[in-house]
Parts: sequence; structure tokens; C-alpha cells
Amino acid sequence: MTGLTIESSKNLMLFSGRAFPELAAEVGGALGTMPVPTSAYEFANGEIFVRFEESVRGSDAFVVQSITTPVNTWLMETLLMVDALKRASAKRITVVMPFYPYARQDKKHRGREPISARLVADMFKTAGADRLMTVDLHTAQIQGFFDGPVDHLFALPLLADHVEANWGDRDLVVVSPDAGRVRVAERWTDRLGAGLAIIHKRRDPNVPNEVKVGEVVGQVKGKTCILVDDMIDTGGTITKAAELLFDNGAADVIVTATHGVLSGPAVDRLKNSRISEVVVTNTLPILDESRFDRLTVLSIAPLIARAISEVFEDGSVTSLFDGAA
Repeated sequence: MTGLTIESSKNLMLFSGRAFPELAAEVGGALGTMPVPTSAYEFANGEIFVRFEESVRGSDAFVVQSITTPVNTWLMETLLMVDALKRASAKRITVVMPFYPYARQDKKHRGREPISARLVADMFKTAGADRLMTVDLHTAQIQGFFDGPVDHLFALPLLADHVEANWGDRDLVVVSPDAGRVRVAERWTDRLGAGLAIIHKRRDPNVPNEVKVGEVVGQVKGKTCILVDDMIDTGGTITKAAELLFDNGAADVIVTATHGVLSGPAVDRLKNSRISEVVVTNTLPILDESRFDRLTVLSIAPLIARAISEVFEDGSVTSLFDGAA
């Protein structure tokens, strides 16, 4: 009987959804491997078809998809990609979602509401995902919704490096736009060696995306305020917070956020504000019409590529942030 030679080396394969292929290509460039050719299109009734053009059997598969507008379309496409990989005998499937969809609905605020973030996690587990990778979850407890490993990456080092390089000579204070962001803001203060201020606000539960801003807790007069948040959606929270800081004597306001959702009136609000710079990453695609002079977009691709490499090599993703804050 002739013995068989078994190839034991692992095989990393990268797959890209259609939402933001440029990011996946940039991640692939850093890893030295390009996304696998994929056929994906929609039927006349909106149903999505996906098929990979190469064998994926036994591979360590990483599906990169930025769940941008239209969210439901790209979420469904990603689920179908995972199902296709599972049925084609991929050895391990990691879904890389830089922006986790439905993360803001992570608990029941009132009766008869869904916990949408948990449902998303359940759907990926059912589809066949073994692992999730994401950047700056809206709330850290979402990691516990998925029954498997979740690599929670942080954009803080990337954003903070930019702030230090461009505004580090100023008298800085880090500002949390609400009580829920205080822990993140504290990490920023550790990184920048700056003070902390908090904006106390109330949100009307009956009016989505509308915020009532209250008062500033902390010293901001004469200082350059670094306003930190996880995302900018319609821009209402950030621009109202910035105006409140200026009303309290702030010399300058810089806004940093990981996810530039930039829905609806966001761009006009930011352009017409007194904010000196808005810094985001490209976890989501920033369209040309959404760009403006004071907007800076930093690439998250090197961080994602390093994290994928650590997962593939059975290394430590946590080590990427040791000493970061």
C-alpha cells in the first residue's frame, strides 16, 4: 500500500464581501495574499447569490466585510458567505466585521423590544462562523453574545498617535460625550496624559437620533478638547457637544471616532460646526461626497492584518495592545 503525503501546513484564505472591497484588498496587501475570486450578485427580487471560484477545503478562512449602508443587504451577504464556506469544508471561519451591525440595540430599553446585537451574533453562529473579529464595539459586553472567540480590536492607539502628532503641543483635555463613554475616555487620558471632562446629557427615548445635551463636568476653559466617541452617525451628539464645550470656554475642539457612519445630515452638521478636525478610521467606506477639508480618515487595515496574522499563527491578539493604554 502506497503511503500518502499529507500537507500539514495551514492555509490562510481571505474573502471579501462587496460592501467595501478596497479595505479587504488593503488587508490582503499587508498579509501578502489577495482575496479569493468570488461571484456575488443579486437576483431580480433582491435575493443574493454567492460562490467562491477556488477550493476552500481545509482552509483557515477570514471573511472581511464592512457592514455599511444598506446594512441588511451586506449582513445577509456575509451570512451567505459563511454558509458557503462551511458547506465547502473550510476548517475554520473567522468573520472580520470592523463595524458590528445593530450594536446599539444591545439590551431591552423598554418592553417588547429585540436585543438585535445578540440576534446578529446568533445568526453568525448558526451560519457556521467559528470566530468574530471587530473594532471598538459600542458596548464591550456584546462579546459575550457570540458563543465562541471574539477578537475585540481597539483603534485608540491609531487615533491617539494622530492626535499626539498634530495637537500634542496644546493644553489638552479628553471629553466623553456621555456617561457611557467614560471608560474609553479614561484610556485616552492615560495615553495622552491629559485631564478628563464629561458631558452630562439626556436622550429622548421616543425620538431616535435626537439628543438633549446638558452640562460639562470638568475644566475645559482655554483648553483644546479631544472629544472621543465610538461612532459618528447623524452628527447630532458630537456637534451639540462641541458647541457646549465652546460655550464653556474651550479654545478648540477635535473630534475622534472609530466609525464614520455619517448618515443623513452628519456632513453638513460637521462642516458647519466650529470643530477644527474630525478624525475617523476606514472601518466603513467614506464616500467622496462625505469627505470635507477638516475630515481625516486613518486606515484600520494594518491593525486588522496584524490581528488576522496573530489568529492564523495561534498567537495573541491581546499582545497588539499591550502598553497601548
